[in-house]
Amino acid sequence: MIKSRHQSRRQQGFTLIEIMVVVVIMGILAALVVPRVLDRPDQARAVAAKQDVSGIMQALKLYRLDNGRYPTTEQGLRALVERPATGQVPPNWKQYLDRLPADPWGNAYQYLNPGVRGDIDVFSLGADGQPGGDNANTDVGSWDL
Repeated sequence: MIKSRHQSRRQQGFTLIEIMVVVVIMGILAALVVPRVLDRPDQARAVAAKQDVSGIMQALKLYRLDNGRYPTTEQGLRALVERPATGQVPPNWKQYLDRLPADPWGNAYQYLNPGVRGDIDVFSLGADGQPGGDNANTDVGSWDL
């Protein structure tokens, strides 16, 4: 009878000290892990933007192979989706993309011909939609590929 009373006391639950130790350990782990996890969405958006820019650049290279030149800045990236009606109309135009993707922040990709950093520039202005910036606001462009 004494033995069963002793066992039932042990099975009643955790002490306040045990619970506090677990809470402190979980707090320390959260303090170490949460900042690393919060940066991941911004990194994922930057990677997605680089992949989009790479796909657009490939389509622009095909456009150049077929037509002898890149679309003008005025014709823009829209020339990859529908035949340009302004400027020099491309002789061998084909639909190079089904649709123009928006950047991961919901803005249109920018296009310059001639480019500032290369023959042509395709880029996203980042989270802030403004040139320059750092971290999530960094411009992501064809020069990063």
